[in-house]
Amino acid sequence: MANYLNFDIYDLEFAEVMRNSDLRRLLVATANKSILVVEDIDCAIDLQNNLANRSNDSPSDGSNQQETKVTLSGFLNFIDGLWSSCGDERIIIFTTNHIEKLDPALLRPGRMDMHIHFSYCTPSGFRLLAANYLGTREHKLFKQIEEVIETATVTPAEVAEQLLKEDEVEVSLNGLISFLQVKIKEKEDTKSKKVETDEKKGSEENLEVDLITK
Repeated sequence: MANYLNFDIYDLEFAEVMRNSDLRRLLVATANKSILVVEDIDCAIDLQNNLANRSNDSPSDGSNQQETKVTLSGFLNFIDGLWSSCGDERIIIFTTNHIEKLDPALLRPGRMDMHIHFSYCTPSGFRLLAANYLGTREHKLFKQIEEVIETATVTPAEVAEQLLKEDEVEVSLNGLISFLQVKIKEKEDTKSKKVETDEKKGSEENLEVDLITK
């Protein structure tokens, strides 16, 4: 996105931001035509406070808690101010593995205008990665890879990592096939262990009921 738009990128680390005022200063410091990235937003800040309870954030002694930590209210004001004052010149990208942990107020249109779900790698996703990393759009091994890639449940990043290991196309694709086969084997082993654990647990529960009955 940054290359396409010729925008700068800012990586916002909430661990380094102690107060809402620090957050505002960061916004002022960013340039126009920029992308602000907040990785793992569900872990970066406690955003699960209900908006109805925000008034309870202030401590009883009357001091301003917003000056001692970044709050949900302060963060939402930061986002609203960014969009209202900067138009198209700035983009914020949040990433999360647990969208259910985020406050609905953060997810509503106007704050997060687009939600993009990144699934495990699909056959079409693999073809795009192969074109980008290997410079090839067709190969005799593509069919074999496409038949197993969804079963392996691997991420695009894992596929890209495998494709980058070798420069020669066929060697790289064979390496990816071996990797996918290992992932499928691990998945099957995990599933078998889970079944065995469930069966053992069920047997123990049945034995306990039988002993109690007798």
